Amino acid sequence: MNAVATAKIGERLAFYEAPVGKKAVVAVTGLVLIGYIVAHMLGNLQVFLGREQINAYARLLHSSPPLLWAARIFLLVCAGLHILLTLQLWLLKRRARPVRYLKKIDVPSAYAARTMILGGPLIAAFVIFHVLHLTTGQAGLPYEELNVYDNVVRGFRIWYVAAVYIVAVSLVGLHVWHGLWSMLHTLGLDDERYRPALVQISHVVGVLVALGFISVPVAVLTGLIGQGVN
Repeated sequence: MNAVATAKIGERLAFYEAPVGKKAVVAVTGLVLIGYIVAHMLGNLQVFLGREQINAYARLLHSSPPLLWAARIFLLVCAGLHILLTLQLWLLKRRARPVRYLKKIDVPSAYAARTMILGGPLIAAFVIFHVLHLTTGQAGLPYEELNVYDNVVRGFRIWYVAAVYIVAVSLVGLHVWHGLWSMLHTLGLDDERYRPALVQISHVVGVLVALGFISVPVAVLTGLIGQGVN
């Protein structure tokens, strides 16, 4: 390895180790994860189109195992980096200001910001449960391979499963709200002229994500979908 290549690697490592580098990686991985969350929500909403539609969608996703596993590994790496670097940035911030403010005035986004650390582990635990429930069938709930419609209906008919899901996706929506705004800020896309609009867009996206996911268990509990499923 020549000196130029070594120097470039050193520069990249230095950028990664610096707070600004960590924030950039958090922003990019956050963008990937938000994109996946929105796509996953849109996929879930196909349950309103009936059993055949949502089950055909599931079969399509599983039709190419190599591509499916490549996507899963990519998302897992992004999620791991996002969690790790977010935690590192939080610890750096704590060390930089070990003494709390005597008086701190919160703004609305500050409440969402606190959930980035407080809600993160809860969301991670929910994702594990969600995968065990609807992907592997190892959550101890009714499950039939690639029969997504019936699995969703039978699972959400159990009130406490639906309640856990609703609380968890509400946290996901709050996470998306603050995460999207933070990403725009980190990437330098928060020009003062457009800042109010970007804040509102972030807010709306977070709310729509939460409502989109919540609509499914609510529809099951109210009998809007699931007729004919035993």
